[in-house]
Amino acid sequence: MLDNKDYMTRLNRARRRRNQRFDPRYLLILLGALILIGVLGAGIHLIRTSLPAAASRAASGSDAARGRSDGETKETAAQEPTQSPEELAAELAARQEAAEVQAVLDSYSNLGLIQVNGYLNVRETPGSNGKIIGRLSGNSACEILSEEGEWDHIRSGGFEGYISNQYVLTGEEAKEAARAFVKKRAIIQVDKLNIHSDPSLGYANVTGQALENERYEVIAQADGWIQISSGYIVEESEGKQLALVQYALNEAVKLDPISMAVNMYDNLVISKVNNYLNVRSEPKSDGKVIGKMTSKAAGEILETLDGWYKIKSGKITGYITADPQYTATGQEAKDIAMQTATLMAIVNTDMLNVRTEPSTESSIWTQISKEERYPVLEQLDGWVQIELDTEDNDKAYVSTRDNNVEVRYALEEAIKFSPLEEAANAAVSRRSQIVNYALQFVGNRYVWGGTSLTNGVDCSGFTMQVMKKFGVSLPHYSGSQAKMGKAVSSSEMRPGDLIFYANSRGVINHVAMYIGNGQIVHAASSRSGIKISTWNYRTPKAIRNMLGD
Repeated sequence: MLDNKDYMTRLNRARRRRNQRFDPRYLLILLGALILIGVLGAGIHLIRTSLPAAASRAASGSDAARGRSDGETKETAAQEPTQSPEELAAELAARQEAAEVQAVLDSYSNLGLIQVNGYLNVRETPGSNGKIIGRLSGNSACEILSEEGEWDHIRSGGFEGYISNQYVLTGEEAKEAARAFVKKRAIIQVDKLNIHSDPSLGYANVTGQALENERYEVIAQADGWIQISSGYIVEESEGKQLALVQYALNEAVKLDPISMAVNMYDNLVISKVNNYLNVRSEPKSDGKVIGKMTSKAAGEILETLDGWYKIKSGKITGYITADPQYTATGQEAKDIAMQTATLMAIVNTDMLNVRTEPSTESSIWTQISKEERYPVLEQLDGWVQIELDTEDNDKAYVSTRDNNVEVRYALEEAIKFSPLEEAANAAVSRRSQIVNYALQFVGNRYVWGGTSLTNGVDCSGFTMQVMKKFGVSLPHYSGSQAKMGKAVSSSEMRPGDLIFYANSRGVINHVAMYIGNGQIVHAASSRSGIKISTWNYRTPKAIRNMLGD
């Protein structure tokens, strides 16, 4: 057993031996010390590099020279305000907006900014007579694709065209000027989108339509509705984006097809008569009649004289009265034209085949003439169904694949016409009287089965009633009328003869009266009423002389 003295001696020796060996705990202590020194050094370096301005100001003079004590300096520094969360959010939003504005400007490779007070026309071809297909309002943007003399080929609003470059700002100057016009806009993503007077669905509050690629500055957004200057539009429906809201410049607006038809006229005049307005060779009331403008037909005013307009309408150039009772100009003419322009098939070849079905394997049952414009009933891929004034509801299709027919909205225009002169020869005089009598009813209604020249007739009722006036009795059916009188050829036909047309089965179903100059008058359809057409507006089946001379 060890006494206390021996125990303490041995314990001290063990401690010395342990202290002489390397203890790993010392390494941990050393590493901790080194890390602490590194952190302190980095902190000192950060302070020195982040506050050079403060150090410079401290070195530039004493606090006394700046008129305040050390105590004042510390107190003022402690009282300097910091940004609130709202201020930070506003600053962040401003930076984001600036970035988006810059992105809009950078999206144009060759920006053009329109410099007009109203709008600049976008034309289909370069030149002042190019067809107007769109408009660029002042401060709107376009991508300039190329320059062709005084005209720029541009892309804007989802389509291409040409604009006069004398009104276009370009280069860096355009980008700087455009910066102020980048706004949050709603860009229409569908063909047509209703504009409502208030943010609620329903046809009763629809005030207009926004068209695809049009851009409207956003006033507000709430509950799926976008408020624009003219009302409210729906942002999306059933997961489909109807209007995309983003920062953008305004761009071109493509004219709708009806507006394009109206804008083909620079100085529009519209006939306001119920039937036909005479076009004369001279600006006087007894001038020779060389053509007629149907009700709501359009023309281009070439010159204004004392009480007369010199006009060009269709292939006719002549004079019409300037009496506002019979003619409309300016905004009145445009309003009428917008209401009456219709989709038409305009033939570009001498004669065009008409088939019973939209297929080249379908039989050809008639041909139509390029002298006429035919109302369009339906558009298909490569085909168009037209109205042919038939009474058997035959369907008539023409191919659009060979560019032989143009389908577009158009207005009626003047037709060539000269009234028959009374002749000394009794037979000729009688024919003239018949034709001139028939022409009195142009513009009146078509009524299937009708026999009233004033209140409504069908095609055979019309010819029956006209001939009855001159002692010729005819049945009320075109097929039966075609069996009467004497057959004549197209080279032999004279005014007053009747021309018959057949349906797709070869059965006669329409009749018209020849009036001379390659034209007929007939009760065409419920759409057209009693009208004048070219004699071969579709292929005739038979021609008959009912007068026996």
